[in-house]
Amino acid sequence: MQKLLSLLFTLLALSAAAQRELSVSDIRIGVLPAGKLNAITDVAGVRVGHTTLISGSDVRTGVTAILPHGSNLFKEKVPAAIFTGNGFGKLAGSTQVAELGNLESPVILTNTLAVGTAIQAVTRYTLALPGNEEVRSVNAVVGETNDGYLNNIRRQVVDTSHVLAAIRNASDGVVAEGNVGAGTGTMCFGFKGGIGTSSRKLPASLGGYTVGVLVQTNFGGVLQIAGAPVGRELNTFEFSDQLMNNADGSCMIIVATDAPLDSRNLERLAKRAFLGLGKTGGIASNGSGDYVIAFSTANSLRIPHQPATALLNTHALSNDFVSPVFMAAIEATEEAIIRSLFAARDMEGFRGRQGRSLPAGRVRTILKNYNLLKK
Repeated sequence: MQKLLSLLFTLLALSAAAQRELSVSDIRIGVLPAGKLNAITDVAGVRVGHTTLISGSDVRTGVTAILPHGSNLFKEKVPAAIFTGNGFGKLAGSTQVAELGNLESPVILTNTLAVGTAIQAVTRYTLALPGNEEVRSVNAVVGETNDGYLNNIRRQVVDTSHVLAAIRNASDGVVAEGNVGAGTGTMCFGFKGGIGTSSRKLPASLGGYTVGVLVQTNFGGVLQIAGAPVGRELNTFEFSDQLMNNADGSCMIIVATDAPLDSRNLERLAKRAFLGLGKTGGIASNGSGDYVIAFSTANSLRIPHQPATALLNTHALSNDFVSPVFMAAIEATEEAIIRSLFAARDMEGFRGRQGRSLPAGRVRTILKNYNLLKK
């Protein structure tokens, strides 16, 4: 009898552990293989840094910095493009990127009321770089989502030192996800959101290129995971009785690739990434600021600040070969958003409000019923 009870307790413990340990790697999302880290940093040269601010009962915010390469970005600009899914947001620097088709600063993500502070910090960082002594104009690219549900955003605690720390601490290794950096206080689909990242590596026959995505999730809709109607099954979705808040919020999506795409095809890539948001059930509501920033790290497309000749000698991928890269961006965006939810943890914040993480056990059951778990 004692042995039987011991076996029963062991089985229950194993079952509970399986429920707790459900991860995105258990789920069949897309068909393309992920990169080594399954992160935006799988694109060679890309670095990510976070500053996470958690203090007292009401500070739940932070900064995330994405650097396309480790050299002086102002001197060696990269081709870039921006797609606006819904423009209820503050994306500083977007018009110059659209006009000139390049990126000359780190991309900074933070909260809505810290955008001005981040611009100032990026400007200081860029002006201080060796070789930039005569620079008199900097196009700082700063995006945001409003974390005011869990964070006392009106306190405006983010300062320039926090932004500079995120830039200087950026690395090309594993990227922290969930309640970190700019995702510290965000909500997504009524659950705790945050930072998520993913990548796809194309086979050599399709170019061998890597596409990496990082997201800051703070938006609503009806959650779907790999096509399963999880939000509906949990009876937790926007405008339902269980979730009285509306779907307003925002999502910042950063897409990096080593595929040699010019700004025109990067804009096309950014549009495809937005399809990945749609696959998770996002609805780009009236009050949502949903933006995609895409850039290429290909050396053949680097743009010198002071070109030696009038003509640039560049090599870009032909239109007929970009579709696999598009597909990679869709899959990586979808997975990055789901990873932001799986990595997030319960958080209590401003005015005692609660951000609850996805219920792993119930989600596992739903995905199993839809035959979406890997064998």
